This record gives sequence, structure tokens and C-alpha cells, in this order.
Amino acid sequence: MKKAFTDIFSAPWYPVAISAYPVLALLLANAGQIHLEAGMRALLVSIAFSGILYFVLWCFLRQVYKAAFLTTLWLALFFTFGHAYIALEGKYTETNYTLWLATAWIVLFLLALAWVLRSPSAFVSSTATLNTIAFALLAMSFGQISLTGDPRNVHALGAGHAPVQKDLTLPKNRPDVYYIILDSYAREDFLKTVYDYDNSEFVAALQERGFYVAPCSQSNYVRTEISLASSLNMMYLPELDDSFTPESIARRKLWDSLKHSAVRHNFESLGYETVNFATGFAWMELDDANLFLSPPPFTSGMTEFEGLLLDTTFARYIKDWGWVDPDAVMGQVFRDRFNYVFDTMDDIAKMPGPQFSYIHLLSPHPPFVFDENGNHTYPADFWNEKGLYPYGLYQEGYTNQLTYLNKKMLKAIDTILEESDVPPIIIIQGDHGPWMQPKNRHIWILNAYYLPGNTDKLYPTISPVNTFRLVFNSYFGGRYEMLEDASYFSPVPNLYDFSKIPNSCEQ
Repeated sequence: MKKAFTDIFSAPWYPVAISAYPVLALLLANAGQIHLEAGMRALLVSIAFSGILYFVLWCFLRQVYKAAFLTTLWLALFFTFGHAYIALEGKYTETNYTLWLATAWIVLFLLALAWVLRSPSAFVSSTATLNTIAFALLAMSFGQISLTGDPRNVHALGAGHAPVQKDLTLPKNRPDVYYIILDSYAREDFLKTVYDYDNSEFVAALQERGFYVAPCSQSNYVRTEISLASSLNMMYLPELDDSFTPESIARRKLWDSLKHSAVRHNFESLGYETVNFATGFAWMELDDANLFLSPPPFTSGMTEFEGLLLDTTFARYIKDWGWVDPDAVMGQVFRDRFNYVFDTMDDIAKMPGPQFSYIHLLSPHPPFVFDENGNHTYPADFWNEKGLYPYGLYQEGYTNQLTYLNKKMLKAIDTILEESDVPPIIIIQGDHGPWMQPKNRHIWILNAYYLPGNTDKLYPTISPVNTFRLVFNSYFGGRYEMLEDASYFSPVPNLYDFSKIPNSCEQ
């Protein structure tokens, strides 16, 4: 056994093992933001790349240990280049260092080659040490990955004080429930007074279909993750879990409360099936739902994670050469997810019920990938050379995308209403308002309800925290007390350090 172990660690396999580490490390750095599966193709490509490089250098040097050592040096330079580039870019924003940084790295590649060629050592003695380091890096990475998984039972609760009710009852006719989040969708008066955009036609179309549109609704919080955690758990965050304290910057419990919310628990306890669509952000996806839907992978040729990995390597220059355009890739990925939701809506509406469909559309939120007629736009056209959105371009992209979204939403609503045997419950909300606004206007949201037989219970200032309290009370025998409709601002990274924002809407 000892001899076999020694033989394994004396063979120079460490270059291939080390090549996997940058991919795994980047996956871990973004744990919770993306699914681990998003890195599998990049991992295979990285390993294959290192294997090919190793083989080519072995053919050139005719010494396997030297080839292994040089492969590792070159891989280290290849995978660290982008990190150096990003660090300099953030510190020296006015300096163009692209050419000299590339030159410096090429010199380092050549120096590494010269060192290995001229060295009298065959690098045999370092093999066991480098194998051990490679093994330790992989073991550490896979160990951390195993800890990032969610072992929680599908029907468990993510927050300590989630207000579930065990004695809810099903009505005779069980309505399907659609909870549709339109990310960053603003209230009608905001669009008119701030953007000079008339959204009255869309609001009137909703009202003609039986919706109540709350004219003075505000989100309870200013950011997506805390806003939705409150909405889906029907509570303000300080009361929802003891870990949401002003000094905390942790998000794991917050993300758990999104995936395993009181609303989802209540519906599934009543026999509802949960339907959810991919958004590209793992922390807001219910990937353990009864039906989790995602468009076919790689339709754009590259995933967002692969674009991120590309930026951390020497291969980032292929963007400058025009071989790969990550901005175009990102735009197509967002279009794919957007279109997939609407293309699938007819199938969802025809499903045998009852179902709770939780649909989060990242629109009219940027990136801006559609014009007002649904034609494709290039996301980078709306930001400057520093990657920031100028106010005018943001407003243009936002209102154009909102116009197209309105058209798609009305068609989807008509499909749902036509295909439903029992009048459904439909809730359409913004999770917060547009960017680059003072905090008192950043919370003005669209909040529209289709509640058959219960429209009279709605009121102008209703906020998302009370949405499902009202739904469960009105249809499922709930006994939830309606809460004060309040809004709170919090800074980054202290997401739970809240200060109250009054509702100044003129009713």
C-alpha cells in the first residue's frame, strides 16, 4: 500500500490537477450566485487544455518532469493574468496598461521557458511536493463545494420564524396562483413624472381584465433579495429570523428563506405544485420545485460563468480581437430566459392544477436587450467606457424594454385567463423601482392583483409583505393579521441595517 501511494505521488500528474483549481476557486467565490453545474464545461476545457499543453511540451522537451514543471508555471501565468489586469484596472482607471501588461506576461512566459531549459535539475524531486499541493487544493475545493450544497428538505423552512399556518383549507374550486415579479418595474406616477413615460394604457389594460392596480404601492425594501424574502415570508426581516441584525452582512440564511419560504410551504402543504423558471441567479431559483424550467443550455455559445472565467485569464485578449463578445453573449442569455418564460406560458396554464407558479423576470431591469418592438439591442450600447449607466441611456433602455415587456405580459395574462378552468389568482409586482433614484422614489413599484371575488379587500397603499396574507385569508381560511405597510432603506453591505422611508404618495 505504501509503495503504491509513493508511486502515485512520484508521477508528475500535478499540472492537470492544478488546472482544475482556478475553475473550482471561481465557482466557490460565486457560490450561491450561480449553480455549480455552470462550471462543468469550463472545468473540462481547462483540464483538456492543460493536458494538451503538457503533451506538447513533453514532445518538445523530451523530459516528462521538466514538461510537467513548465506546464505548471505557464498555467499559473495564464490563470493569474486576468486577476492582475482587473486589479490594475480598478486602481489606475485613467491608465492604458493593456499593451505593457501583456508584454510583461509574455516576458515571464519566456523567462519560465529559459529557466526550465537551462536548469540542470530535472525537477524530479519537486514532483511529490507539487502533487501534494495539487491534491490539497482539489480536496479543499471539493470539500467546500460539498458544504455549499443545500441538504434542506424541500418542504422545510429557511427562516426561524416563518409564519406558516397548518390549518389552511382548500376551497372547493382550487385556483392556480401566479406570482410574477417584474424586476425593477416602477409605479405609473413615477414613470410619468420622472421619465415622462405614459404607462396609462398598460394600467388601463390590466384594469379592463379585472386587475386592481395599487396607485400608491411601495416595496418594503430597496433590494431584490431582501424585498422578496419579506414578500415570500409575509414578514419584515427583523422579525423573520434572529440572524437578520444590523451588524450582519451574511446572506446564506436570507437565500434559504427565499428558496424555502412560508408562502411556498403553505401552498405545498395544501397540495399545490410549485413551478419556477431559471433566472441565472442561483440564490433566487427554486431548483428543487416540482417543475423547474430552464431554456436549453449554451444557445448563445458561452455561459455567463465562462465569460467571467475568461476575464481572469490571459485569454481575455480574444475579446479585444473580436473572437468572443461577452456582452453579446450575456444579452442573448437574458433574451433566451425571457423568451422561454413567455413561450412556455401556455403549457403552464394547461397544467392540471393546482399550481403555484413563481415567475421572476429580470425585466425591465438591465441589461437592456430589447427595444420597444422586441428587436435585439446590444447591452453595451447603454453604458459608458467604465461600465456605468449614464442616466439618459438608462432611462432610454429601461422605457424601451418596459414597452416590449408590457406587450408580452398582456398576451401572457390573456393566455392564463383563457386556459384556466377556475379563475386564477394573479399577482404582478415590481420588487423595487429603477436605479439611480433617491431612496424615497426607488421603492415606487407596480403592484397589480387579479383576485376573483376579493378585489374589494385591496387598497391603494398595499405592499408586498401583505400580499399573501390577504390571499391566504381570502381563499384558504387563513388567519393572518394584516401588517403596517412600511418601507425601509438599508446600505450595502449591511443589508439589515434598516431606516424607515415614509409613503408620501398623494392618494
